[in-house]
Amino acid sequence: MDRSDPAPRTVLDRIGNTALLPLRRLGPRNGSRILLKLEDSNPTGSIKDRMALAMIEAAEADGRLQPDGRVVEYTGGSTGVSLALVCAVKGYHLDIVSSDAFAAEKLAHMLALGADVHVIASDHGRMTEKLTRDMIEAARIITADSGGFWTDQLNNTDQLRAYHTMADEIWAQTDGELDAFVQIVGTGASLRGNAERLRKYDSSIAVVAIEPTESAVLSGRPTGAHKIDGVGAGFVVPLWHDEVADTIELLSTEEASAMAVRLAREEGLFAGTSTGANVLVALRMAERLPPNSTIVTVMCDTGMKYLSK
Repeated sequence: MDRSDPAPRTVLDRIGNTALLPLRRLGPRNGSRILLKLEDSNPTGSIKDRMALAMIEAAEADGRLQPDGRVVEYTGGSTGVSLALVCAVKGYHLDIVSSDAFAAEKLAHMLALGADVHVIASDHGRMTEKLTRDMIEAARIITADSGGFWTDQLNNTDQLRAYHTMADEIWAQTDGELDAFVQIVGTGASLRGNAERLRKYDSSIAVVAIEPTESAVLSGRPTGAHKIDGVGAGFVVPLWHDEVADTIELLSTEEASAMAVRLAREEGLFAGTSTGANVLVALRMAERLPPNSTIVTVMCDTGMKYLSK
């Protein structure tokens, strides 16, 4: 055992420092490397553990969240599960607004960790702008009625610090040999935070955003409905700005789902559709970049969250 690595005080000490794994059978033909940041190894199996902890700790530090306080958030599921973990460890009551549009496993996980979950009905299980705005309004009302602290993930910049740390990990793990970073856009925080820090290391790194073809609002197209959990809010999210990414790639729910299946069957990596989207676009980028390039993308969470879907 490595005695230099102290034992964790709580499970929260196991957030971050995730592995970076090269794809083998799905790798590009031109000698380039696609490296997948395995965020499924965080305690709840999701990248969102990073931002949930950062938002709560920032609110504790400046007094917005008091001991024995109440936390409120709207979420497609993964942020809610991560907040439920953090609040369970730290002793905060948590109200979550979510929807039947998202995987039932996430709702069950939040409940298991002690959150009160308020479910908003969707349009036939699809993610739409109306659903996002209905969830936000419900969270606002709960906050006003309860006097709780609303983490407000679509607007909260405290979470960017967590992704700066993630970028530091990526830079160290690649020994500074990195040509492109690829990430699908939900709140926009993980893409923006990683991009900000990686560009400080090397301004030539290409940053690629992804959004669903069915609702490509960042690309100036009409809002629509799709079934990629936790991304594609249906409107331009507040943390987004045009300088975040060098390019925006579009793909459909079907394409993302098909790649998630391939990733499981050909690489043994069981992930959700957002990860499928990331890998497919990383493969596209590998064909466009010079041979022997290095592209990093993200395994956002574990596929165990999506078995019902």
